[in-house]
Amino acid sequence: MPEAPKTGSSQDNHDYIIDEKSKAALQFIEDVTMNADEVQKRVLEEILSRSSKVEYLQRHGLKGHTDHETFKKVMPVIKYENLLPDIERIANGDASPILCSHPISEFLTSSGTSGGERKLMPTIEEELERRSLLYSLLMPVMSQFVPSLDKGKGMYFLFIKSEAKTPGGLLARPVLTSYYKSSYFKDRPYDPYTNYTSPNETILCLDAYQSMYSQMLCGLCQNTEVLRVGAVFASGFIRAIKFLEKHWEVLCNDIRSGSLNPKITDTSVRESVMKVLKSNPNLANFIEVECRKESWRGIITRLWPNTKYVDVIVTGAMAQYIPTLDYYSNGLPLVCTMYASSECYFGLNLNPLCNPSDVSYTVLPNMAYFEFLPVDRRPVEFSKDNSRVASLADKEKEELVELVDVKLGQEYELVVTTYSGLYRYRVGDILRVAGFKNKAPQFNFICRKNVALSIDSDKTDEVELHNAVKNAANSLLPFDASLMEYTSYVDTSTIPGHYVLFWEISHNSSTLIPAAILEDCCLTIEELLNSVYRQGRASDKSIGPLEIRVVENGTFDKLMDYAISQLGASINQYKTPRCVKYAPIIELLNSRVVSSYSSPKCPRWAPGHKQWCNVK
Repeated sequence: MPEAPKTGSSQDNHDYIIDEKSKAALQFIEDVTMNADEVQKRVLEEILSRSSKVEYLQRHGLKGHTDHETFKKVMPVIKYENLLPDIERIANGDASPILCSHPISEFLTSSGTSGGERKLMPTIEEELERRSLLYSLLMPVMSQFVPSLDKGKGMYFLFIKSEAKTPGGLLARPVLTSYYKSSYFKDRPYDPYTNYTSPNETILCLDAYQSMYSQMLCGLCQNTEVLRVGAVFASGFIRAIKFLEKHWEVLCNDIRSGSLNPKITDTSVRESVMKVLKSNPNLANFIEVECRKESWRGIITRLWPNTKYVDVIVTGAMAQYIPTLDYYSNGLPLVCTMYASSECYFGLNLNPLCNPSDVSYTVLPNMAYFEFLPVDRRPVEFSKDNSRVASLADKEKEELVELVDVKLGQEYELVVTTYSGLYRYRVGDILRVAGFKNKAPQFNFICRKNVALSIDSDKTDEVELHNAVKNAANSLLPFDASLMEYTSYVDTSTIPGHYVLFWEISHNSSTLIPAAILEDCCLTIEELLNSVYRQGRASDKSIGPLEIRVVENGTFDKLMDYAISQLGASINQYKTPRCVKYAPIIELLNSRVVSSYSSPKCPRWAPGHKQWCNVK
């Protein structure tokens, strides 16, 4: 007679369930990457067959075809501006199947902008399930490299942002706000891999101070249980550490007394925090001793001693924060787990402990239909690292490449067709093929197309910056002065980081330019930048006041001399760069600063689009 299986302990059963889930997740990745071509063809056929009668596809003459040959022949490759009239119709209440056969459930507001306002990406209910699928794969991958992550908690600083309603009544909000407010996040079943120190109520609190304070307090109270720490972006995690640096004394008072700061007024937040907060004088004394030390190097491993890695995005513009993260974490691994945007969730990092400069994302072929536009990139004048500081060539290739046909080492702009109504849409991300997982390519994220300055989720391009500077410089004219030249950079030595403009001013009069005028120039520029930037300044506090540094006359001549003599720039082709990143150039400019001025207040910002402001 066969022996009955041993029941074992509840811990054994728990470990078995976790192990089986992880195996299934890893096998799923193996299957979809091994059959990437077949999966992509099926995805496109599904999208086109269920949307065969939508107005957009009929308008372009697809006529019910679902094969990729006809799709590529008749459907145009588009940018957001091409789609804007249809987006506006949906936003204004047109519920007919314009882009998608499924009802548009809400708009996801992109960090990219059009006309100074956030782009609105249509989405449908089932996309939440697709996003949840990708999230469910992250920890099984991570657990291959860092064992026993299910034995502790993650201290993640997660936040929601303001949302608005379109004139037609649809919500418009960031993709993570949408996800955190969904039942997929709020009502998720217990899973040791999504066991966070922050109660849901603290994450879902719109007040930035109360949310940050309560999440930090809960993280400190559970400090020995924390195995991983993180936020979405590197900049957000550093802001959390700076918050601790500023508020540790009152946080220690709460832990010592077991009572919560009266500034935390949100009832649901207070109730959730009080379930975690208990009087613990020893812990309060320990935190106080560490925070009083002169150096905060390694503060993460000192306060949360069992931390194994920092989970934040450090690719693209976030790479500028790597030295600061290394300082605070004492060199813990910096892990980038996934690649996603408002348009679509794309893929994940299958080698999460790699060096940040080597991060590559495996695109999962079941998420959407992917195509790739080959790009040529020409280095800008001041780049010694052409992989990071480059401009796109004007001439673009006409033929798009399918997912399985991309070439190793080639750079492409990502083009997506999604289940929620985007067809051959140019996302604007520039990627380089770094390798393959079975038949699915792995990409390095190189840059966001045309972005000059970025601190957090803001993306400011050269044209936008130039128009704002040109407008602000008109304030100099009454003083017989004019702006001769300027350039810019992102200063992350301050937390939060801020934009810096170097101005060389021609002044033909003995009348001094009052400091208030140059401060107003700072504010004027900020008022003219896009809504994502202004939200970061006025609401999220993720961006510091813009600064103008006035430099000596002749500074930009010195800059040109340096570029020609040291960097090999051609005197015939030299143009002043509107954004600089190369450290010796920034040092040269800073060495010639004669005065500096900052915005005296935050620029104006309100949720939603300007054209919705009068809609009740």
